[in-house]
Amino acid sequence: MSDVIIGRDGPVLLVEFNRPEYANALSEEVVEQLLVAFSAKEAAGVELAVFSGRGANFCAGFDLRDLDQSSDADLMWRIIRIELLLQEVFHAPFVTLALAHGSAIGAGADLFGACAIRVASPGTKFRMPGWGFGIALGTRRLAHRVGADTARDLLLTSASFDSQRGHEIGFVQEVTPQASWPEARKRAELLASTLAKDSVQRLLALTTPETRDADMSALVRSACRPGLQERIVAYRRTVASRKK
Repeated sequence: MSDVIIGRDGPVLLVEFNRPEYANALSEEVVEQLLVAFSAKEAAGVELAVFSGRGANFCAGFDLRDLDQSSDADLMWRIIRIELLLQEVFHAPFVTLALAHGSAIGAGADLFGACAIRVASPGTKFRMPGWGFGIALGTRRLAHRVGADTARDLLLTSASFDSQRGHEIGFVQEVTPQASWPEARKRAELLASTLAKDSVQRLLALTTPETRDADMSALVRSACRPGLQERIVAYRRTVASRKK
């Protein structure tokens, strides 16, 4: 079975991460499949896109299982493609809904934050460690959601926060058990179909800051410094030592 299950239910695009043994980490192949799914051709007629994850977690972000065999250039290319995907979701011309549980880490947390409607189960953990190894991924999008001061606090410490704290700061819009997610999806479908499609597109565009070029430039500048692979290895080693 595919590592990501992509389907359609009428005007609803369904995206379900299917790598539970790896906490639904984003492999290169998964990112490329999602970029195709969000292309203008494939997403024609979509009114709502729904993200969820199988198993115990929503998404563990960047898949680093092959880190030791990856060059700086390999890692930089993959990070750029993830940023492109996050931009497609954040600027989608239709409503996007994220349903998170377990853990949402790194690009997984960024993906959650990029969605227009953000629902998490009680106890869901979020963490954005990118700045720990010098990567400017999703910084402006996070500041748009929670404000610059709160975004700085979260990113400077790389600390985890749960869904209740996320709700308090505006990162999570609704905290509800997974059993209630069908109702959350129904509400999102109703919201997405209330206005004419072109009105929805214009409304979303007007309420979403256009910083794509600046975000990509900041990401590339941060990632192109020599030693990217070494910085990630060092950060993971530091995190592992803290857990002992």
